[in-house]
Amino acid sequence: MNTADFRQEIIHYFENIDKYYGSKTEITEGLCTDIHNLDANHTTWNLSEFELIRSAYRNTGDKFMMEGSNMYYEISADRIVAFQQLGRHKFEFIEQYSETVFRITKIRFHYKY
Repeated sequence: MNTADFRQEIIHYFENIDKYYGSKTEITEGLCTDIHNLDANHTTWNLSEFELIRSAYRNTGDKFMMEGSNMYYEISADRIVAFQQLGRHKFEFIEQYSETVFRITKIRFHYKY
């Protein structure tokens, strides 16, 4: 996939995220040092759940943000190296923070439609 198509898929995701406002949102976040080996013994995982109330793009720092009550989550736009839709309401972002440090963010919306 070329860079323009890749960027357009990410933009499409965020342009349409407002349909998920009010939905229970699960974010599973993993930190790893080997993107090709996501073995649970070598990856640190966190799970957050909240109702999505707002999203935006923060120009300062190039961040995509999602917000719920007492919850704020950001994805660094310039560090995204992979994005895919895993299912009907499931998405995955992979950010690269150094040569060997990656953050995997899996987002699942409990959407009624």
